[in-house]
Amino acid sequence: MRNDRIEAKREADALDEPAREARELAERLGLEPYPVRYWVVDHDQMNELIAYGGFQRRYPHWRWGMNYERQRKKDRHGLGKAFEIVNNDDPSHAFLQESNAPADQKAVITHVEAHADFFANNEWFGLYADRGEGGPNAAARLERNADRIASIATRADVDRDEVERLVDAVSALEDTIDQHSPVDAARSVEEPGIAADVSDGDEDPVAAVEARIDDLDLSEEVRRDVFDDEWLEARGEGVEPETPRPDVLAFLRDHGKRYDPESGKAIDREPWETTVIDAIREEAYYFAGQKQTKVMNEGWATYWESLMMGGEGFAGPDEFLTYADHMARVLGSPGLNPYKLGFELWTHVELRAARREVVDKLLRVEGVTPENFHSRIDLDEVADLLEPHPAIAGAGPATLDELAALAADDDPRVDAEAVDRALSARDESGDGEASDGAGADIDIERYPWKLLTREGLAERHYVLSRPEHRGALRNVSREALEEQARYLFDVDRYETVAEAIADVDRAAGWERMFEVRESHNDVTFVDAFLTDEFVREGNYFTYEYSRAAEEHRVASVDAEDVRKKLLLRFTNFGKPTIVVLDGNFRNRGELLIGHRYNGVALDEERAKATLKRAFELWGRPVNLATIRVEYDDGAVRRAKRRGEEPDGTEVGVRFQYDGGEVTEHDLDESVRERITADEVDYDTKPDDWLA
Repeated sequence: MRNDRIEAKREADALDEPAREARELAERLGLEPYPVRYWVVDHDQMNELIAYGGFQRRYPHWRWGMNYERQRKKDRHGLGKAFEIVNNDDPSHAFLQESNAPADQKAVITHVEAHADFFANNEWFGLYADRGEGGPNAAARLERNADRIASIATRADVDRDEVERLVDAVSALEDTIDQHSPVDAARSVEEPGIAADVSDGDEDPVAAVEARIDDLDLSEEVRRDVFDDEWLEARGEGVEPETPRPDVLAFLRDHGKRYDPESGKAIDREPWETTVIDAIREEAYYFAGQKQTKVMNEGWATYWESLMMGGEGFAGPDEFLTYADHMARVLGSPGLNPYKLGFELWTHVELRAARREVVDKLLRVEGVTPENFHSRIDLDEVADLLEPHPAIAGAGPATLDELAALAADDDPRVDAEAVDRALSARDESGDGEASDGAGADIDIERYPWKLLTREGLAERHYVLSRPEHRGALRNVSREALEEQARYLFDVDRYETVAEAIADVDRAAGWERMFEVRESHNDVTFVDAFLTDEFVREGNYFTYEYSRAAEEHRVASVDAEDVRKKLLLRFTNFGKPTIVVLDGNFRNRGELLIGHRYNGVALDEERAKATLKRAFELWGRPVNLATIRVEYDDGAVRRAKRRGEEPDGTEVGVRFQYDGGEVTEHDLDESVRERITADEVDYDTKPDDWLA
C-alpha cells in the first residue's frame, strides 16, 4: 500500500507543471474554466469512480456494484479503458489513472480544462448550479445525500429492503424530470386542493373520498349514478393538470402514496420516503446537464484538446505519436460517436463564422457583387492573404527578433512583456538560448504560445488557413452571397482585396463558438448547425430496419432526415417523453401518464416494467397512454414480394397496472389527441436564452 501511495505521489508531482501550463494556455485561448483539482488514482479506484458516476461516495444501492463489475470486465477485455473522469463542480475534480502514458495524461488534462470551461459557462448546467451558493457544489451535495439515505437504511424502524425498493423505483423514473426547468421549480407549483408535500401528513382529497366510497361496497351502477364525475371532480379540483405536466417524478413526490399490501389500499408515505425521493430527484437534475450536452461537451473538449496538444505542441516530439494514436481511437470509435460528431460540428461552427466574416469584407470591395463574386475575386490570392504572419505562425526562439519588432509597433497579436523577458533571458545566456535564470519562467522552446496574445493565437490557428479548409470560400453559393449582401450597409468600403482581408477578424470563428457554448444543448446545437454542407461533406446518413428485407439499410442521405433522426436521439436524453395527464383518472384516484408520441413507438416491455415502478410511487393503479404501429401479416408479405416497406396502422393503447398484472386496453380518442404531436416539438430552448 505504501508503494502505491509513493507511486501516486510521484505521478502527481510529474503532472504539476503540465496542469499549470494547460490552465494558462486555456485561459489565453479565452476559456474560463472552473478551478480544477487533479487526483491520481490507481486502476481499481478508477473503476470505482466510474461505477459511482464520477464521485467517491454515493448512497447505498446494489447498482453501484453492478456498474463496477461491468466496468471491470470491459476494462479487462480491452473494451473500454477510462483515461479520466471529471465532474461538474466548483472546483471541478478530475481523476487521472496513474498507469496512463505521459502523453495520455497531458491529453486528459487539456481535455479536462475544456470540460471545466463548458461546465462553468453553459446555461444548461446552470439550471442545477444556480441555487444561491455560487456554484454546483455537487460533491458535497451527493455526499450529504449518501449520508442521509445510509442513515435512513440503518434506522431500527425502517426496513432496509423497503429503502432499496424505493430507490429502485425512483431510479427507474429519474429521467422523467422536467430538465428544462431548475431543480427547485416544481416546488413553487401549488395546485388548488393539493398538498405541496405529502410528507406533511395532508391527505389527497380524491383518494380520501375514493377510500370512503370503497368502504361502502357499492355496485358499479350506484357508484356511477350517485358519485358522478361532476361531484367527484369538485372534490379533486386541481389533480388533473391543465396542461400535461412534464415533471412526472415531482408529481409522484407531491401527490403519490405507498401501497399497503396488508390493507390493499394506498397509505401516506413516511417522511423518510419523501427525503429519499427528493435526494435522488435532485441528483437526476445534476446529471441532466451532462446528458443534454454530451455531443457539445465532448466535442468542445476534443476541439481544444486537439488544438493544445497538436496545434501548440503540448505533446512533445517524443509523445506525439502516442497522442495521435489516442486521438485516432477516440474519434474512430464506432456508432454514434459524440467526440467525433461534436468535434466536427464545432469545427463547422467555426468555419461558417470565419467564412461569413471574410465574405462580409470581400463584398465591401469596390465593384464586387454577389453576381460577380466568384469571377471578380481571386480566391487563391485570398487564401494566401489569410495565411498567418510568418513570425506568428512560427512563434518561438527563432522568431524572437521579428516578434520584438511587431511588439515595438504595439501589435496586439504579440505579448510584448513575454517577448521582452525572453529576449532578456537570451541575452543573459549569451548563446542565443533562454537560460534557466531570469527567463526560466518562460520556456518558449516548450511553450511558444507564451509569446502570443489571444489575437495572435487566433491567427496562428485560423480555420481558413488550415489545409483542409483553404478551399471553403469556393463553396459559398450565390444565394448565400445575396442573402448576406442584404444586410450590408454602404459603409467601410475597400479599394482592394488586400485592404479588405487586412480587416478580417481572425477570432470571429472562436467568438461564435463561445456564444454557442453558452446557450445551446445537443438538440438545439444539431438543429442549428447540422447543415446540408455538413452532411454532404461528412458523408452522414440515416439507416433503418427494413421489414421487407429483414435487415438494416441506408434510409436517407438528406440533411433534414439526418437532422431529425439525431434530434429524436437526443431529445429527453434519448428517452421517451412522458407527461402527467391526470391524477384522478376515471375518478378513481388513478394516475394517467402519457407518452408524447412523435412517430417513434415505445419499447413496450420496458414501458411495462417502468409502469410497475410508478405504481410503487403512486400507491394506486397507474395507466400509460401511448400509440403503437401495427402491421398486418398479409400486408407485410405483399410488401416483401414487391421489395417495399409495409404501411403500418397507428393504434392507441392504454396499459394499466394495479399491483397484479399489466393489462392492455383501448385508448379513448380524447386522450389520444392529447398525446399525439402534430409535428415534432423538441421543446428544448428557453426563449430568453436563444433568439
